[in-house]
Amino acid sequence: MGVNLSGRSFLKLLDFTPEEINYLLDLSADFKHLKRAGVPHRYLEGKNVALIFEKTSTRTRSAFEVGAMDLGMGAVYIGPGTSQMGAKESMEDTARVMGRMYDGIEYRGFAQEKVEELARYSGVPVWNGLTTEFHPTQMLADILTAQEVFGKHNLKGRKLTFFGDAQNNVANSLMVVCAKLGLDFCACGPKEQMPAEELVAQCRKVAEETGSTITLTEDPEEGARGASILYTDIWVSMGEPAEIWEHRIQILSPYRVTKQLMMLAEPDAIFLHCLPSFHDTKTTVGLQMFEKFGVKEMEVSDEVFRSPASKVFDEAENRLHTIKAVMYATLK
Repeated sequence: MGVNLSGRSFLKLLDFTPEEINYLLDLSADFKHLKRAGVPHRYLEGKNVALIFEKTSTRTRSAFEVGAMDLGMGAVYIGPGTSQMGAKESMEDTARVMGRMYDGIEYRGFAQEKVEELARYSGVPVWNGLTTEFHPTQMLADILTAQEVFGKHNLKGRKLTFFGDAQNNVANSLMVVCAKLGLDFCACGPKEQMPAEELVAQCRKVAEETGSTITLTEDPEEGARGASILYTDIWVSMGEPAEIWEHRIQILSPYRVTKQLMMLAEPDAIFLHCLPSFHDTKTTVGLQMFEKFGVKEMEVSDEVFRSPASKVFDEAENRLHTIKAVMYATLK
């Protein structure tokens, strides 16, 4: 029986089987081919989607807006503070209203329970563009990028290591997708920044079924050794107070992805990052951190970021094709 995701919401990858995830990845590759070949694919003509952003965005917003237009849909951006949601109107009431006007709703914001509530009451597919706990659309782009480098059927058994704040939404979601697809996942960071025990237990149970492993380590060399994919993210996530930068720099600096760590990995290892990245002082925050703490590079060295092993811009482009696949699969 073929995979059918029509009418489903896309809230976290724990909700999806390996077959369903692979279906979305195959669909993403097809859409990428169509886009690059200039072949029109306005398969959802006449539909309209709402894009709710309680947190700002570059890649996620661009991917949803361009993806919707490519599929022939109308897309309405609802930015921070531009609706009554949460202030004068409950999430439940907002969901019930928007579900009568739109065919699908994207949400990027804070607690996972918010996007879950949107999906519960709207009556239309809801897509998680990022919450505090999970970032599932990013995962599809990450795995598609890895497939393009290593081959579609050559990922199982490879090791992916996340360095740094291993309890953030990206690390959580990487652990889930690796467990689902049979990659060995390693969280490498200080003990206080490790994923929640409950989620680790869930992922280990899934990993037993797919033949993969979940490893937690505080040793950067152990994390890098034998890895095919070295992944990191900024050290302070959106919504966290700026005051914690000093502490995060102190505890996470040993987990900066450097050339030395890359040399411990597999010879064909790649570097991934969901972006934005503080790898130099060309951003306001990067310059401030340098002036305040003397740190020119944070989660990754500029040398690694700009190296041939870095696939971060392929990964960023793949946000478009994977998000398009999610919208199409759930709305067709």
